[in-house]
Amino acid sequence: MNRIYTSEAARMLGVARRFLPRAEIAEEVVHDAFVRIWQKARDFDPARGSARTWIYTVLRNHALNTLRNERRVDPTEDFEAFGFVSEEEGPEAAVMRLSEASRLRRCLGGLEPMRRDVIVLAYTQGLTHGELAGRFGVPLGTMKSWIRRSLTALKDCMS
Repeated sequence: MNRIYTSEAARMLGVARRFLPRAEIAEEVVHDAFVRIWQKARDFDPARGSARTWIYTVLRNHALNTLRNERRVDPTEDFEAFGFVSEEEGPEAAVMRLSEASRLRRCLGGLEPMRRDVIVLAYTQGLTHGELAGRFGVPLGTMKSWIRRSLTALKDCMS
């Protein structure tokens, strides 16, 4: 897998950037594609095409799915109701400031508490993936997955 990463990662990022204008999203798509390639390696059938073609098909499909999901709903539009908070204020207090009738509050309530806190801190305090990973004591890849999955859940809930 390391050889595949070394030889293809930069090119895969270039392909992902053609689909996705935001660099951080394209990087996540490439990361996710490598995870899928690793998990689905036994499904590769050389009779159907080359390994490189299969790898780029996995990347392309994931990039297109991500692009479709990004365009569907932007859950950040209701986050403006949070306002900017001080670092002393915790995520729970920020959520409580939302109207009880707010769809965003209801959807945030459907997330696991730790993942809800991650999303709220990211949007109210502008913490990066790395800062959040450090604060919650998890690896960076785990934090990126939490954020991606939590935002997907919010999009689904709010649409």
